[in-house]
Amino acid sequence: MRPILLNCLGTDPIEYIKQQVKVQNPHLITMEEDILYHFSLGTKTHNLPEMFGDIKFVCVGGSANRMKAFAQFIHQELGLPGNRDEISDVCEGTDRYSMYKVGPVLSISHGMGVPSISIMLHEMIKLLHHAHCHDVVLFRLGTSGGVGLAPGTVVITDKAVDYSFRAQYEQVVLGKVITRNTQLDDGIANELLQCSSELQDFPTVIGNTMCTHDFYEGQGRLDGALCSFSLEEKLEYLRKAHEAGVRNIEMESTVFAAMCAICDLKAAVICVTLLNRLDGDQITTPHDVLVEYQQRPQVLVAHFIKKRLGYLPTPPALTLEH
Repeated sequence: MRPILLNCLGTDPIEYIKQQVKVQNPHLITMEEDILYHFSLGTKTHNLPEMFGDIKFVCVGGSANRMKAFAQFIHQELGLPGNRDEISDVCEGTDRYSMYKVGPVLSISHGMGVPSISIMLHEMIKLLHHAHCHDVVLFRLGTSGGVGLAPGTVVITDKAVDYSFRAQYEQVVLGKVITRNTQLDDGIANELLQCSSELQDFPTVIGNTMCTHDFYEGQGRLDGALCSFSLEEKLEYLRKAHEAGVRNIEMESTVFAAMCAICDLKAAVICVTLLNRLDGDQITTPHDVLVEYQQRPQVLVAHFIKKRLGYLPTPPALTLEH
């Protein structure tokens, strides 16, 4: 195993090590090489500390095109040198995921659904660990269906919940069901809400996010190829979700929250609502409006990153309630 390089002048070495990204796998230390197959990276073929050691923020989202656009956007927001249109895909050796490094920010696509994002998270967390990154904040930027919210509302997730509105994620390991906690970091959520109040560009709330394993039946849609329930049954379920604090529905938040929590990573989920599921199931908003909606989580997180990096003045803290 490579020695840890402490490029941390003025930092307590013990505190620095505590802040390093951790993995929860004792077998990794015995491996001569770790191949991050779906990233087309490896500990022998690439100098991961040199390539990624300065990463402080990781932003992930489903669409490869959207995450490339975010990389170009954050490049502009941070005023970095070079042509933002020439940012290259670090994972160009594979077609599974796309990754763009912009200064201290990584922008990575994760595909759709729990299985796809979980594979990406395993390799991304190992990447940060091998690169000796420390004090990293993770964000999932996405789209969602709102529950009782107008389209275009940004939801900062308090707890990621399952189909029964429980703040947990069930992972099957060797035939056994392991239950993991999905509470996200309150401090980061409140910082994001503070950022939204400073921007005043779009409505933002903190609420629970329900994660499902499917876009149609699992989310109670009436417009799939299969449907075994009535409109009344659908609305009753969504009302119960709303009463349980659910404000939006997507397909990745529980495993994202659970894996970050296990590895002691500060993380947040920020999704914009594309429709109110109490009003219907199909998205009818014009394309140009949807594009602007999809940019809202990016604008919010970019503001957060600029504040953390000292690009913006820090106003007095607000007392935030949710």
